[in-house]
Formats: sequence, structure tokens, C-alpha cells
Amino acid sequence: MTSGPAHILVVDDEPNVRKVLGALLEQAGYVTSRAASAEEALALVRAQDPDVVISDLKMPGMDGLALLRALREAFPEIPVILLTAHGTIESAVEAMKHGALDFLTKPFEKERVLEVVAKGLGQSNRSRLEFQGPYSPDAPCGMVGRSAAMADLRRMVERLAPTPSTVLITGETGTGKELVAEALHRLSPRAGHPLVRINCGALPDPLVEAELFGYESGAFTGASRAKPGRFELAHGGTLFLDEIGDLPATAQVKLLRVLQDGIVDRIGATRPRRVDVRLIAATHRDLEQEVTRGSFRGDLLFRIRVVEIRVPPLRDRLDDIPLLVDFFLTKQSRRLRRPRPDVHPETLASLAGRSWTGNIRELENAVERAVLLTDAPALTPADFGMADADRAGTSDAGGAPPPGPVPSSGLKGAARAAAAATERRMIRAALESTGGNVTLAAGRLGLSRRGLQIKMKDHSLRPGS
Repeated sequence: MTSGPAHILVVDDEPNVRKVLGALLEQAGYVTSRAASAEEALALVRAQDPDVVISDLKMPGMDGLALLRALREAFPEIPVILLTAHGTIESAVEAMKHGALDFLTKPFEKERVLEVVAKGLGQSNRSRLEFQGPYSPDAPCGMVGRSAAMADLRRMVERLAPTPSTVLITGETGTGKELVAEALHRLSPRAGHPLVRINCGALPDPLVEAELFGYESGAFTGASRAKPGRFELAHGGTLFLDEIGDLPATAQVKLLRVLQDGIVDRIGATRPRRVDVRLIAATHRDLEQEVTRGSFRGDLLFRIRVVEIRVPPLRDRLDDIPLLVDFFLTKQSRRLRRPRPDVHPETLASLAGRSWTGNIRELENAVERAVLLTDAPALTPADFGMADADRAGTSDAGGAPPPGPVPSSGLKGAARAAAAATERRMIRAALESTGGNVTLAAGRLGLSRRGLQIKMKDHSLRPGS
């Protein structure tokens, strides 16, 4: 989740656009970076890990659509907002079908810019907590793993994908529910049409209906032009509603009508629009309990749960850990531009014996941290924080570890503990001196923002702590 001022990357080949939009965002309290090309933007994303990217659609060389595709592949957690002139709005709408969060038209309207950026930050914060899953085109259904639990999951996906039935995907946070939704779409007859995603928990309640069902020009203050909703964008394809348990009550009523009649009413419209969409929903909540509490409609639950697919937690598929570690090592080494290390067999055994409460997402984070912070050619349990030495001296309030016997791991372990305590003190000092601004603190420490966030998580530090 974003700590301190959010970081927005502005990408446009026109210097004046970068200047004006950047100044507008900075006046609103955001930190900005600016890039004159898509290639420069990709380099900045790797180095700075921004929360949101705003990119021009039409640029020389690599254009906004190509940048969108590159970011969707390597950094799917970062929302992309496209800039467009009035004559290319149709292209921007088409880009939304393929993963863009939204679009802004030139010249900018300040209120509209801030509204869309706020929506992007909500999506960014939620995406960093959620998990897309380890997708491999060489694996069956694209899902990595050979355990019995994964074999059962793949059989269910292959059976349901060709059908038009509505599917509810359930499972704990971090298990990869979005990957199952993608497999259902990719293996279906609708694969040639868009898979449109929306995270119901990432949007403020007043925006959910407008995003799902669209609106007409003049429907409310700020609606200067008509805009299609996600149902219309997904026509002929699939709409994936992630965290449907967070859907507001008013939107639940309208969603029920769409599922019953295949008709969408834009806000402010005088005539309905018919849509052909397959709905896939996901949640980590127990929706039956939500129905009992009165926060979710029972009739809507019956509609979306024609078939339920449960994604297994990592503890039910420990045999897949070697394959997952191998996949994440390759992915993160390429993403972080670091040498790909090997893994000692005893390290894999230690990983298989660990309690992964955060599921596969936690495992990927552990691999990313190890690749980022380790220079050794092979990873050991200590690189994953599983040695006594790595835990020693990191639970104090920030000072040096108290005097006592040398750790059982010997002099090397004592050195690690002292280094960890020093690192913790330096991070706390940098955060205090910047008022909790993670981006500025990272710069002072010579780290990327992402690298500092990982170290803060290791040391259980938060801005202002």
C-alpha cells in the first residue's frame, strides 16, 4: 500500500504536456517523475516503481499501447491511464478493453485528472496486496504446479472454460484467483474478445456504478462526455469482477438485472443497451456469511455461483514449491535485471517446511527479496530469512542487539545480526528525516523505492514508526 505521497509517472513526448500535467499533480500533493518516451518510461518504472503511470497514446517509436502491453506483462500491479486527443478517443476506449485503467482527454480538466488518478491509486494499493499468480505459457492452463491439488484445479478449469456459465472463484488472498479467471477466458470461445477486469474493492462506492455500467454526458457533475462501462467494454468477451464481496448494495441490484436480462442501463440514459458478456467473479470472503450479515444479496450469490472453483492454498500444494521457486527466480531476475542464482537443495526443503500464511504471493515476495539483496551464486535458507542469525537483533526498538552470548551460528551470524540492526537504524533515521516519505528516504539510502519497501517489511517498519 502506498506510504507517503503517491508517485505518478507522466509519459509524453511533448515537454509542455509533461510540465503542465506534472505541475498539476505536484500541486495536489503527489510526487512525479517524467519521461519523454515509452522506452525511458520503462527504465524509470524498473528503477522507481511508481504507483500509477499516465502515458500519451500517440508517441513516436514505441506508442502508448505498446507501453501498456509491456507494463501489463512485467508490472501488472501498476495501473496505466492513457492520454488522448478527442480524435483518438475510440483508440483509448479500445485500450481499456485490453487493460488500461482509464483515459484522459486533452486539454485536461483538473477535477477529472484528480478523479482518475485517485481511482488509479485505489487500484494500485489493492493490486499490490492481491496476486495475479505465476503464469507460464508452457504449463497446462498456464498454471505452474504438478501437485494433485493443481491437477484437480486444471481439470475443473478445462471443463468449465468452453461453457457460458458464470463462475465464482474463491480462495485465500495470495493464491492466484486472477490467474484462474484468465485461464477460463483464454480457453473459452470468447478468447478472441476482451477480458475486462475491475476490482470492486479498489474503487470508492460512488464510482462503482459509473465504472461498471457507464454514464451519459451530463448525467452528473463532471460527466462532460458519455463513457461506456466495463460491461459494454467486455461485450463478446469476459468480465472479471475481483473481490465481488466488496460491491456496494446499489451496484448489486443493477448487477443482478444485467445477469438476469443481459441489459445495461448507463447512468442518465433513456434507453438500455444489450450486452453479451460472460461473468467471472472472485472473492476471499465467505459470501454466505456476508448474506447472513445482510451485506450481500442472497439472490445475487445464487446468480454468480452457478459453479464455484476453489483455489488451493500453498499449504495444500507444498510439492509445487520447487517449480514455483524456479519460475519466480527466472521472473524476478529478469525483472530486477539481476543474475539468476541457484538454490541449495536444503533451501528448498526449508521452504517446503515453512508456514506460508500469505500463500504464493508471500513465496514470490520472498524470492524477489532474495534476488534483490543477495549476491551469492546460490541461495541458502538465510537468504529467505529462515536462519536464527537473520532473526537475531531485529526485534528491538531500533538500537543495537543487547549484549549476550554469541549466537549459535557463530561469528558470521553475529555479524549478520549487527548489520541488520544497523540497517534498521539507518532506515528509521531516513524515514524520520523525510517525514515518512518513502520515495525521498529511498533516494537518501541509495535504494529504489521498491527495494526500501522490501527492507521496511523485513524490519517491520512503517513510516513514522
